[in-house]
Amino acid sequence: MAKAKKKTTTKKAVKKTTAKKTPAKTAAKKTAAKRKPNAAFMKALTPSEHLAQIVGSVALARTEVVKKLWQYIKKHKLQDPKNMRNIIADDVLKPIFGGKAVVSMFEMTKYVSKHLK
Repeated sequence: MAKAKKKTTTKKAVKKTTAKKTPAKTAAKKTAAKRKPNAAFMKALTPSEHLAQIVGSVALARTEVVKKLWQYIKKHKLQDPKNMRNIIADDVLKPIFGGKAVVSMFEMTKYVSKHLK
């Protein structure tokens, strides 16, 4: 009798390929989903008397107040030419900035928030 050959099977390692998202697909997905605005920023707030001289007395969203404040700063050239992050306060801005002559743009929002109700 002839010996029967054993059949040996070799198992190949099967790689599980996960479907990777291509950059084009993720970019399309990001543009499709629009960001929702934060309700706290969009809430209309009434400015104080000092702030109303710049932005008006009508209730505005915090983002609109900051935009109008920057328009005023650029119109009157109140940014420090050497360091554009600093704002030089004029007579109208000093009461808003707590009497400080120079305020950084990062401190500005802190002082402005105290004048919104």
